[in-house]
Amino acid sequence: MNTPLANTAPALSAEQLVKRVDGPGGALTILDHVSFDVATGDTVAIVGVSGAGKSTLLGLLAGLDVPSEGRVLLENHDLSVLDEDGRAAVRADHVGFVFQSFHLVPSLTALENVMLPLELAGRDDARALAEDTLASVGLAERAGHYPRQMSGGEKQRVAIARAFVIEPRVLFADEPTGNLDQATGEHIIELLFELNRARGATLVLVTHDLELARRCDRVLHMAAGRIEREEHPATAGAA
Repeated sequence: MNTPLANTAPALSAEQLVKRVDGPGGALTILDHVSFDVATGDTVAIVGVSGAGKSTLLGLLAGLDVPSEGRVLLENHDLSVLDEDGRAAVRADHVGFVFQSFHLVPSLTALENVMLPLELAGRDDARALAEDTLASVGLAERAGHYPRQMSGGEKQRVAIARAFVIEPRVLFADEPTGNLDQATGEHIIELLFELNRARGATLVLVTHDLELARRCDRVLHMAAGRIEREEHPATAGAA
C-alpha cells in the first residue's frame, strides 16, 4: 500500500528519470536521467525542439506512462509503487489536463464534457459545479453545444473548464495553444494563468513558445532527453 510522504514534500518530484524504447537499431533513450522538483503553486514551463523529450517527460510526470528507471512523486504519492489503476486514482484526485487537441468527447455537449470527470468520481453536484466552471470561462451560453459546433478557442475553454472543475492540485498542459491562432491563443493563456492563480494549483506546461514559457516562474530547457539549463524569468526581470 502506498503511504503518503511528509507534507513538506514538493508538489512534484522527478528523480533520475530514464525512458528507453526499443528501436530498429536497439534501445533508444528518450529521457536521460532527468531530475527536478516543483514546489506547490509554482508555474514551470518545459521547452525544447521537437524530439527533445518534452511530451514523454510530461507523460511520466502525470503517471500516464512509467519510466525505465527512476521515479515520480506526485502530491506525496510515489507513482513507481502503483499499478495502472493506482496511478489513475491519483490522477482523478489530484490532476487536471489541457491538451493541444482538446480531447473533448464529440458526442457530449460542452456541459456534459465538463461534468464527465465529476460523474466518474461519483459527485452528486456534478451539474452545478460544471455549470459554474463553464460560466467562469465565459461559455455559459454554449453549455448545450457540441464540440463540432464550437470554435477552436471555445473548445479549449471547455477543456480548461473540465481540467479545473475537479480543483486539481497539479495541472499539466501540453502545447495548449498549438492549434489556435495567435489572438485566440493569447486569450486562452490569460485564462489558464488567471484560473491557475485563483485556484492555487501547480502548473507544468509543455510549449515551443518561449514568450509563453517566460511567463512561468521557471523554464526548463530540454535537448536530447536532458535538461540543459534552467531559467527564472521573474528573477531576471526583477534584476
